[in-house]
Amino acid sequence: MVTFGNLDASGKDLVMQGWLYDVKNPGAPPVLGKQYRETATPDNARLVAHRFADEIIFRLGGGIRGVAESKIVFISDRSGHKEVWMMDYDGANQRQVTHLNSICLSPRLSPDGTRVAFSADSKEGWRIAMYSLDLGRLVTFPAFGGTNASPAWSPDGSKLAFSSSRNGDPEIYIVDNDGANLKRVTAYHGPDVSPVWNPKTGSQIAWVSGRSGLPRIYVMEADGTNPQQLTDEGYGVSPSWSPNGQFLAFSWIRRYTPEAPGAPGAPDIYLMDIASRRFVQLTHDARRNDFPSWSPDGRHIVFQSNRTGSQQIWTMLADGTQQRQLTFAGRNTQPNWGFK
Repeated sequence: MVTFGNLDASGKDLVMQGWLYDVKNPGAPPVLGKQYRETATPDNARLVAHRFADEIIFRLGGGIRGVAESKIVFISDRSGHKEVWMMDYDGANQRQVTHLNSICLSPRLSPDGTRVAFSADSKEGWRIAMYSLDLGRLVTFPAFGGTNASPAWSPDGSKLAFSSSRNGDPEIYIVDNDGANLKRVTAYHGPDVSPVWNPKTGSQIAWVSGRSGLPRIYVMEADGTNPQQLTDEGYGVSPSWSPNGQFLAFSWIRRYTPEAPGAPGAPDIYLMDIASRRFVQLTHDARRNDFPSWSPDGRHIVFQSNRTGSQQIWTMLADGTQQRQLTFAGRNTQPNWGFK
């Protein structure tokens, strides 16, 4: 295949034309031909290039859209405070989203890409905050009392799961996306944190529980029934569910025990097939690798690592290859790849 095109800026308009040809069939019509028209800005020139790239991936990649137009949110301290930031899939266009001059953690993009839910240190304590990207400001979301952390969107965007200590022990709760109809779905001694929904079905939640002592990865129905333990050894945190619902990526210190917390090994990213419970290790660099998050096409994983001496955001293919650093300034953590 060969792709080429042209771009022209005339007055206020930018026009791009792109073609994709099969070089083995030079007389055949193009496999793909597209024209895009936008307001003439450098950002829109990049945008239409991304759109054409996604069209090529969609056409040649089995009907699965590419990630060139997707966004990643993350936490950065480069402004002097831990704020929510956003960037393109390849690390370009990094920009600060929140300006709370406080501490923000665990940002999560809504499925429609219009809002970011996150945990923020406020006058009321740690609460779930909601930021509208369309309005460019925080929008109202209730405070529930206690420490509230690690929000996660249901795949249809109608609900949020999060961890709250409002009744003393951190438990998993589910609430409507406007903060109504709060419901607790775990009730065990020990912290229950970091919920994530099955994006394929919306009917299951994976999370981290300390009910057996060390943090372990569990999965349950979205109403709290049928809890099952997935990791039975070590220290497992930060689960992330693949778009097809088949795999969980998470950070795991497999050899960690209360008796030997200094045993060889550091947090690495692992991939587990939920049905078979078989797993593979994706990172092997003896540094801290944590907070994996799947790309919407299921082909990539973004994560944080301190392998260069400071916490930065990295990406890799879902088989662990082609690991590449995306951020370089300040300390950058807790990435979340948007649904689209």
